[in-house]
Amino acid sequence: MIAALPMYDPPQLRGATDALWAAIREAARAEGLSPPERLSRGPDPWVFWEAPDLFLAQTCGLPYRSHLHERVTLVGTPDYGLPETPPGHYHSVLVARASERRRSPADFAGAALAYSDPLSQSGWAAAEATGLALRPALCTGSHAFSARAVADGRAEIAAIDAVTWRLMERLDPVTERLRVLGRTPPTPGLPLVTGDPALAAPLHRAVSRALAGLDRETAAALGLTGLSAVPKEAYLAVPIPPAPDTVAEDAG
Repeated sequence: MIAALPMYDPPQLRGATDALWAAIREAARAEGLSPPERLSRGPDPWVFWEAPDLFLAQTCGLPYRSHLHERVTLVGTPDYGLPETPPGHYHSVLVARASERRRSPADFAGAALAYSDPLSQSGWAAAEATGLALRPALCTGSHAFSARAVADGRAEIAAIDAVTWRLMERLDPVTERLRVLGRTPPTPGLPLVTGDPALAAPLHRAVSRALAGLDRETAAALGLTGLSAVPKEAYLAVPIPPAPDTVAEDAG
């Protein structure tokens, strides 16, 4: 069986993510389940999301509704306590260079966009939903690379997952060279899924119990506040934007 929590797992937080998994693993065992001992990690999350022996993984809303929803089962949606955002939901922040004279998102209509991935809800779909007709200029491969592309002047604007941005403000000095212009409307957050429908209910109980009992330091490091039950229909109701027609840059 495979378990993976790849979405908010920068190297600086690997210890906290492993502690989270240890709590989930023990709670799952108390439910009579047989979770893997350790998390799987790797450069391609699709290897985990599409694994026939998927025990538990966190994915993104756009891959879930565009490709995965018929193959996996929702377990629940972690809540990260974002201000003015419904439980189990998130949004993106729109960022530009700190020295940029344009002040509001509307001033960036048609601007060059750095986006993390064409199947990223927060990096691509959220930017499309602004209605600013942003010009997809760089596909960077990650929110951190998108932020750096804007800071370095290779793009004018980027949409960054608000949870990732909060982590970056703490961990990545590139944020000091950027300014938040605004935020996108909230959408359902990054769901936990399983490959076995019979595991969904006991895993929901296990993850809920693990999060409720998480030590304060780990919860604060990851920004977690609990588990929400966002229905599948709420994910599928979010429009799927057309894919951008750009080539990934060498962001490394």
